[in-house]
Amino acid sequence: MTPEEKANIDEMSYYEMLKLYRFAPIGDKRFQAESGEYYIKVMNEKEAQLKPGQKVSISKSIGW
Repeated sequence: MTPEEKANIDEMSYYEMLKLYRFAPIGDKRFQAESGEYYIKVMNEKEAQLKPGQKVSISKSIGW
């Protein structure tokens, strides 16, 4: 994972991360190997900081 990839992940909001996680094409390199592990780690950390009900609201706003 490059420093630029790491910085990009760090700058994303939970909304942006969840949207990308749902709609990225199969095989997206951001979700593979070290980058994928880091992405999920950061996404989980940001999710843990949400207020009650906020996760559901964000999920509904993104849709499928």
